[in-house]
Amino acid sequence: MRGRRVASLAAATATVTAALTGAALTGVAVGFARAVVTPRRDKPDDLEVLQVGPRRVVLTETADTVVPGRYGVWTDGGAGHFRVGDVLDVTDGRVTRELLGVDAGVPRPGAARWNQYYYAGNPTAALGLAHDDLAVSGEVGELPCWSVPAAAPGAVPGGVWAVLVHGRGATREEALRALPVLHELGIPCLVPSYRNDADAPAVAAGRYGLGDTEWRDVEAVVQHALDSGARRVLLVGWSMGGAILLQLVARSPLAGRVAALVLDGPVLDWYDVLDHQARRRRIPVRLGRYGLRLLAHPLGRRLVGVEGPLDLRPMDWVRRAGELVLPVLLLHSDADDYVPDGPSRRLAQARPDLVTYVPSSTAGHTREWNVDPQRWETAVRRFVSTTLREDA
Repeated sequence: MRGRRVASLAAATATVTAALTGAALTGVAVGFARAVVTPRRDKPDDLEVLQVGPRRVVLTETADTVVPGRYGVWTDGGAGHFRVGDVLDVTDGRVTRELLGVDAGVPRPGAARWNQYYYAGNPTAALGLAHDDLAVSGEVGELPCWSVPAAAPGAVPGGVWAVLVHGRGATREEALRALPVLHELGIPCLVPSYRNDADAPAVAAGRYGLGDTEWRDVEAVVQHALDSGARRVLLVGWSMGGAILLQLVARSPLAGRVAALVLDGPVLDWYDVLDHQARRRRIPVRLGRYGLRLLAHPLGRRLVGVEGPLDLRPMDWVRRAGELVLPVLLLHSDADDYVPDGPSRRLAQARPDLVTYVPSSTAGHTREWNVDPQRWETAVRRFVSTTLREDA
């Protein structure tokens, strides 16, 4: 009798332990999935300004501050901003860089935050390009949008407009780097926010749809361009912005009015990206995949809080390479530590007839322009002017 009681107790304990372990693992999977779809609103300071001179600034050494190229630095909680260039010296945890300009505030020692966009503010303040602030009506409400008229005359035939789409957790400022070359080419540009951006309508508890829902917001902006006189539209996207645009050309009835795509560090396969992110966070890939399956499950998605079941499989554009029908310029660095460049390379290999691939090194995620602005702009200028001239 005693033996049976002990065995029964052991079995019950094992059952409870298994249940608790399963619940804990599910909790980790749900947490991972939530992190993927939740915009990060808090962006804390990540470096210090140690010294400021007339033409140089000394910063603490971080993984960002030692990388060559052009970048910005926010100070005073975002109220101040200055731009830096070449690394002049790295000594004892101190990085001296060229000070290229001050956009707001007065640079002084103190806490600061790195800005990979280089520019800050709107097109007029940052670039001296005239712009209008629009509110484009979409299915979730009014979407803030910058409208930047074209320079005239340009190298691209009239009637082509561009829509520029930032990535996950970013802002419209991410697109500022591309405006000068498109403006020079004679292309009017629209730069929208989309659902769950800080300045746009919030839905589904503020969770992103990873492109599965946001494409409809961009579709509304494309429709605005067409209603305003555009004949064809060039789509330009960074990171998740690329995933959004690829869903638009796959699912929108307006896809036939799209002329080409320019994608910088795009998400072409969410599973590839999120497997990489799971490894970075020391989460077993299989457990991360479980979290992603929850996104697609009618009940599991409620635990995560997304708008509706989210199936990432149709967003694998390496698998769907044969469906691609538009010219694409792909710019991607092999040093991208957030969205690995493997899917971009594989798509370029699968569709050399449509994909122009511009690889690079050294640059972190969507920082190809920062490391070599001339190379980035030359690639975009050549692709856009050639492709759209042929399309005319």
